[in-house]
Amino acid sequence: MKWDRYTIETVTKAEDLVAATLAELGIQGVEIQDGQPLTKEECEQMFVDILPEMPQDDGIAHLSFYLDGQEDTEKILERVRQALEELKSFTDIGSGAISSSQTEDKDWINNWKEYFHQFYVDDILIVPSWEEPQEMGPGTMLLHMDPGTAFGTGMHETTQLCIRQIKKYIRPGMRMLDVGTGSGILGMIGCKLGAAYVLGTDLDPCAASAVRENLQANDLEDAGFEMVIGNIITDRDVQEKAGEGAFDLVTANILADVLVPLSPVAARSMKAGGIYITSGILDVKETEVRHAVEQAGMEIINTAVQGEWVSLAARKK
Repeated sequence: MKWDRYTIETVTKAEDLVAATLAELGIQGVEIQDGQPLTKEECEQMFVDILPEMPQDDGIAHLSFYLDGQEDTEKILERVRQALEELKSFTDIGSGAISSSQTEDKDWINNWKEYFHQFYVDDILIVPSWEEPQEMGPGTMLLHMDPGTAFGTGMHETTQLCIRQIKKYIRPGMRMLDVGTGSGILGMIGCKLGAAYVLGTDLDPCAASAVRENLQANDLEDAGFEMVIGNIITDRDVQEKAGEGAFDLVTANILADVLVPLSPVAARSMKAGGIYITSGILDVKETEVRHAVEQAGMEIINTAVQGEWVSLAARKK
C-alpha cells in the first residue's frame, strides 16, 4: 500500500508552530525540511568527517505528513487548511500552500512506539500502555499513558517543565484548566495531586478519546476530569464552559505564538491569586510571552528552563 504525502510550505520561524498544530489535529510523523544552518552542537553530534553541503537559508520550510487511502483525506485536509488559516490570523506562516505526492508503505502511526519506554519525571513514573511498570520505590506516582494520536507522552522538555510547575503550585481542592490537553497527561497529574476538578480543552477531536482511555487506565474516571473540544481563544462556547474567575490553576503547554493571544483569555478564567503555568516557549520567545502575560494582569513568579525551552509561572493580581 502506498501513502499519500502532503507538504505544507511555511517559513522557518513558524515551523515549530505549524508542526505543533498538526500534532493537535492528530497528525503524527511530521518531517521538516529547511535551509537553516547547523548549530555548533549539531555539528559536534554528526559522526562524519565532511558535512553535507546545505542549501542556502531562504527562510522557507516544508513540513510533510502522511495519510493512507482508507482515511477521509478531504476531511483531514480541510481541517488542516482551517487550522492554517487560524494561524495566519495572528502570525506569519508564509503561503501555507499544500502539495501532494505518494510514498511507499510505512507504519507511521505505530513505529514511534519503538522509542517510547517508561521513564521518570522526578518521582512520577510514566508507563506506556504496552509495557509493564518496573519496580517502584516508595512515594512513586504511577501514570499509565497512551497518547494514541493525541499530543503528549511526557517525554518532551516542555511537558516535563509543566509537570514540575504543577507539583510546585497545585494544592488539594483546586480547580484546574488545561488548555491544549492532548493526551490529558497534565490534567491527570493534577487529579492525582488533589485537584477537585479539571477541565481540558483541545482543538483535536482525537484528544477526547485519548483522555477517556487514559482516565480509565489510571482509574480516574470519577476524578472530575471533563473534556471539551474547541479553541478557547476564539470559540465562545468553550469560553463560556470555562467561565470567568472559575479556576485556581491554568496550564498551557503550547507554543509562544499561541500563548500570546491565549494569556488574556486564560486570565479571565482565573480567580484572583490564581496560577498560570505556561510552557512550550523557545528561549528566544521568552520576552514576548512574558510581556503578554504581564499585560494580561499577571505577575511572573517563577521561570524554569530545560534545554532551549522555558516555562513561566504567573499569579493573577
